[in-house]
Amino acid sequence: MKKLAALIAVAFTLAVPLHGCNTWRGAGQDVQKAGEKMEDSSKKRQ
Repeated sequence: MKKLAALIAVAFTLAVPLHGCNTWRGAGQDVQKAGEKMEDSSKKRQ
């Protein structure tokens, strides 16, 4: 039973940071797209 609890704890510990990486990657892509839209808008006004 202790081995199972340890295995679950390790799996959870590894899963949380990996999920965070995906979240930050998605946020980075959103910011990049917003920047591209602003750049396109700026070019149209010139």
